[in-house]
Parts: sequence; structure tokens; C-alpha cells
Amino acid sequence: MKSTGPRNLITDVPGLTVGQAQDDVVKSGVTVLVGYAPMVTGVHVMGGAPGTCETDLLRPDATVEAVDGLVLSGGSAFGLSSVSGVVNAMAADGRGFDAMGHKVPIVPGAIIFDLANQGDKAWREDPYPG
Repeated sequence: MKSTGPRNLITDVPGLTVGQAQDDVVKSGVTVLVGYAPMVTGVHVMGGAPGTCETDLLRPDATVEAVDGLVLSGGSAFGLSSVSGVVNAMAADGRGFDAMGHKVPIVPGAIIFDLANQGDKAWREDPYPG
């Protein structure tokens, strides 16, 4: 039998902060995972039209060994813009990979296609701005 945390949720993982925002009219949302320290991650990309950002950095042979955050968003390709908001916030906090004296936050992201879920997708501005 597997042991789980008290709520059997990702928020049970020590050293991990989870944030989530949703729009009930649009019927979409964004989840952000941030480690207290850079965290080791991996990815398995599936599907005929994957929407990802920086997931190539999660390969075992990549230079970056850990990431600062992870973004999971709705909105199809529009949701990828939410990654830049997390990157900018982490840069403002001084977090990131040391690249020749510059801190570069490493934040991979992935999206799901939820544009056909009957939410109001007739927006004039991207609801996932960075």
C-alpha cells in the first residue's frame, strides 16, 4: 500500500508551493508549482499537437539540472504566455540558473486544449498574460 500525504494532494509535498488561478466564465486556469529550492523534474510529452515551453531542458543530457518553477495552463497556445509571468516574478526575486553572472529562471510549462469546453473564449485580450 502506498503512503500518501494527509490530503493526498501535490500540496502535501514538502518544499513545494502551489498556486492556482481560474476563470469560471472562460472555464480555464493556471497552476504554478515553485520549489523552495530548484527542483529536479522530468517530462513525457504526448499527443499530436503538444504545447510546451522549455521542456527540452528536462532531458537528462541538458545543461540545466533543476528548475525553479513549473506552469500547467489551459488555453491551448494562449496559455503558454502565462510562463513568462512566472519567469518575470522569479527574476524579480533573484531566482534562477546562473548564466555567466545573470540569473535566468528556468520555468518549463505545458498547456492543455480547453478551447472547446463551452467557456467564453471570445476574449479581446489574452487572459493568460505574462
